[in-house]
Amino acid sequence: MVTKSSHGGEREFEFTQQDFEKVRKLIYARAGISLSEAKVDMVYSRIGRRLRALGMNSFKYYLDALESNANPDEWEAFTNALTTNLTSFFREEHHFPVLAEHLVHLQKPITIWCSASSTGEEPYSIAMTACEAFGTLHPPVSIIASDIDTNVLATAARGVYPEDRISKMSPERCKAFFLRGKGAQEGLVRVRNELRDLITFQQVNLLADDWPLKEPFDAIFCRNVMIYFDKPTQAKIISKFVPLMKPHGLLFAGHSENFLYVSHDIKLRGKTVYELNPASAGAATESALSRLARETV
Repeated sequence: MVTKSSHGGEREFEFTQQDFEKVRKLIYARAGISLSEAKVDMVYSRIGRRLRALGMNSFKYYLDALESNANPDEWEAFTNALTTNLTSFFREEHHFPVLAEHLVHLQKPITIWCSASSTGEEPYSIAMTACEAFGTLHPPVSIIASDIDTNVLATAARGVYPEDRISKMSPERCKAFFLRGKGAQEGLVRVRNELRDLITFQQVNLLADDWPLKEPFDAIFCRNVMIYFDKPTQAKIISKFVPLMKPHGLLFAGHSENFLYVSHDIKLRGKTVYELNPASAGAATESALSRLARETV
């Protein structure tokens, strides 16, 4: 029985190893997240908040109810609770000059998918890069920003952040892309409407069998999310990315992620930036031509 935390303190709720294993099983089946044994305290803390919110006093009762009642709202809350959302504006900054150079050589309009958008800093960074690449707040770019966590998507759609979140940006970028709050909103900044208009936010579970996205993309960002998946899950997701990439499309990964060991359809183009292998690119071209033929019939 896991009655104490790793720091030796008494727990508020009874929390057994069986409870922990059930959480691991449920979140893996639901979202593909593979929790290590070291995440016991994290699981207790985050799911414990759900028990308090619901007035429950037993992990076992909560997990049994979750499994048997099929309540979509509570499944969503459970998934949100165990989703880690660490992000910042222009995180892994070396990707954005690569993206800017890529964009200016593409046929318009341009489509980008940010597949783990968290609280929005990443898709807004993509939008700012597009604006700077084309020298306008209205670039020929549309961005789909998705996440499994509906709470962070709501934050992203609002586009309002504490002012210190943009403290590392140049004054020119801050002035060009953000409005500073006044009065009751002092200390906050809001992303300009022109940036928000470039982005459509929607929930997507990367583990789902069918994604609501069908169009091919010029670039896909999937950064710092694959580290939570095991290799078979990573391979499954990459295999579904490939047909959604245009022949020249780029796939951006996180700094600690390596996709070469899970897919032969992509090859490394630069530091954590991938492109389609020739055979896969040829298949993508045939698919695009077939799609164009159907559209013109």
